[in-house]
Formats: sequence, C-alpha cells, structure tokens
Amino acid sequence: MILANITTPLLGLVDTAVMGHMDSSAQLAGASIGALILTQLYWVCGFIRMSATGMSAQAKGENNLTAMAKSFYQTALIALLLGVLIWLGQQVILHTGLWLAAPTAEVAQYSREYFSVRVWGAPAALLNLALIGWLVGQQKTTSVLIVQIVGNLLNAGLDITLVWWWDWGVSGVALASVVAEYTMMLMAVVIALGQIGWQKPLRAWFDKTARKFLMKLNGDMLLRNLALQACLAFLTIQGARYGQTATAVNAILMQFFVLIALGLDGIAYAVEATVGEAAGAKSPRGVMRQTHRGLLWSGVFAVGYALVFWAYGPDIIRLLTDIVPLQEAAYPYLGMMTLLPLLAHWCFLFDGVFVGLTHAKAMRDTMILSALLVFFPVWYVTQAQGNPALWWALLAFLLARGVTLAAVFYWRNSKLVTPASA
Repeated sequence: MILANITTPLLGLVDTAVMGHMDSSAQLAGASIGALILTQLYWVCGFIRMSATGMSAQAKGENNLTAMAKSFYQTALIALLLGVLIWLGQQVILHTGLWLAAPTAEVAQYSREYFSVRVWGAPAALLNLALIGWLVGQQKTTSVLIVQIVGNLLNAGLDITLVWWWDWGVSGVALASVVAEYTMMLMAVVIALGQIGWQKPLRAWFDKTARKFLMKLNGDMLLRNLALQACLAFLTIQGARYGQTATAVNAILMQFFVLIALGLDGIAYAVEATVGEAAGAKSPRGVMRQTHRGLLWSGVFAVGYALVFWAYGPDIIRLLTDIVPLQEAAYPYLGMMTLLPLLAHWCFLFDGVFVGLTHAKAMRDTMILSALLVFFPVWYVTQAQGNPALWWALLAFLLARGVTLAAVFYWRNSKLVTPASA
C-alpha cells in the first residue's frame, strides 16, 4: 500500500511536466483548476473506500463468500450511482468551481476544455475507490499495487502520446486520465469477481434494512470528511490572506504532510484490513492485538520521519524551492514539521482501526469535536502569530483526533469489537 500510494504523486509530476511544456502557462493553470474541481469531489467521496474496506474485511473475517460478494456489490453500486450523479451535474459543478476559483477568461476556457473530457471518467473514478477499498479489505494489496502501476503508466504514456505527438493539448491530458481510470476499473472488477467466485448479486442485498445501514455508514463517513476538509480549506484560504509568501510557504509545508501520509496511510490501510478481519471473526483479542501491532509500526514510522525532518529539513526545503527568501521564510517551521509525524500518527492509525470496525459514528463525532473545540479555538487564540497559528492549530487538531479516537476505542472496547452489519 505504501508503494501504491507513492505512484499517485509521481503521476501528478508527469501530468504537470507534460502540461508545463505546452505553449502557454494558461493551459497548465486551466487544467490544474479543472482537475482540482474533480479531485476535491473525489476526495470528499473517499468515504466509499473506507466503508468498502471495513465491510470487506469483516466479511473476510467471517470466512463467508456470500458476505464478501454482498459487500462488493453494495459498495460498488453506491460508487457507481455517485459517479453518474457527478456526470449528470457536471455543468453546475463546473460553474461553481470556476466561480470559486475566479480564473481569467483564458484560463477558464482551458478549465472547461479539460473538465468536459475528464468528467466522463467520474463513474470509473468513484468505482475505483470502492474496488480498491474492497480489495484492501480482502488483503489483496499486491493486486492493488499492480492495478495502480498499470493505470498510472498507461496515463503517463497516453499523456506523452496525445499531447506531445498528437498535439491534443489539455483535452489529451484529460482523455489520458479517463482511459486510465476505466482500465483500472476493469482490472479491479475482474480481480474482485474472481475473489468472490463470480457470484451474481441478489435483490435481497439491497432491501430496506441494507439501504438504511449503508446510508448511515456512508453518511457518517461523509460528514467526517467534510469536517476535515473544512479545516484544510480554512488553512489554505486564511494562509492566502497573509500574502503571497505565506501562501507559497504553506504549499511547501503541505509537502511534508504528503510525505508522512505516504507511510502512515500504508500502515492505516493494513490496520483497516486486519482489524476488520478480526472483528468479522468476532475476536476482541484479535482486534486489540492488531491495533497494538499497528501502533507499534505507526510509531516506528513516525519517529523515522521526525528524525529525517530534523536532520534534513533544510535540504528538503531547498529541494522544493530555490528561491532564497522563500527558503528563509520556511525554515522557522521545521520544528513544527518535526513534531508533525509524532502527533499525527495516532489519528492515522485509529482512523484505520475504526474503518475496520465500520464504526463511522465515532469517526464523525471525534472529527467534528476536534475541529470545533480544538482547531478553530487554537487558531483564534494564537492568530496574532499570523501564519504559524494555522500550523499550531493543525498540529493540535491532529493530536486531538488521535486522542479522542483512542479514548473512545479503549473506553468502549466491548462495544467496538462487535462489528456493525447490514
């Protein structure tokens, strides 16, 4: 999963490099805005992946092929419906996104050109979230890695062919992504169907009881994601108000967050699968054992990241920018970046635990409480510091999420190890 995570930002580098060699910077800016509108939607819909993983892992723990098939078809249907809704609402989505971004007329034209092609991949993109989540729950992480690598290599190859050889511009970049998304979807579907013995769906899997469970689980996950997105959006918007330098510094510092996510998300995904399997097998001891095993590895990664940031933080900043004033503005934040993995790894890990247990209500409540009672109050109290206040607030927010999730887990352990079911 760590290797699979790494492929995504590498693909982003290829897309940026290809668009960065076009005739006008407006093409790169326009395509970036078009991509951002969709990726933000996909990110909010990330609850599909989390619910798919938890349900799949519990079905695996039950060692019940029918339950595995049921979880596969249920999550796949939700993802497909959401993808189709995004495609149907593309004009409203695009208009809203451009209104918020307020680009120049030329940039807006390229954004429309990119978006109008890329949005055709929405059903496949959302279905890929569900399929990858389901395969992680089945602990088929090698298959996930292969699917990601094939899709990303295909995307990169088509980028070069369609843009540099055939001169299709931003439409070519968008089409490359669409083809890659549907290719990945087909590969993942074949792997998943093979895992469930090519069973066909049953009408009973979508009855009123199942729909109610799925709506509750995914609704709680959605609210959790929206609360997190509100904090990150506030950091971006408020940082922009501090000026161009602060905005650029925040973009650099977010790369430190991306770096730790590559490793800590890999551990969290593993915990989602193993905790969910233990919960499905109705093994409280197994849940606790897998949680503590995950904490150990998460802690090891966090310490490793902290040591790297402490020793090589200035070098990382210099790799990210060669603008000396910007480097000097970013250096004072390195202490925070060293603390970042040490404080954040708890919430990454326990998010994985609760995903595996499919207890989305606790994830929703702790996220909202951490946002309302920690993130925004810490920023408000320290706002006189300017941009650093945003990062103190983020550090406190991440720690609060980890502490509250851990408290709920240990306080209500006897309830939490009993998985929810449709």
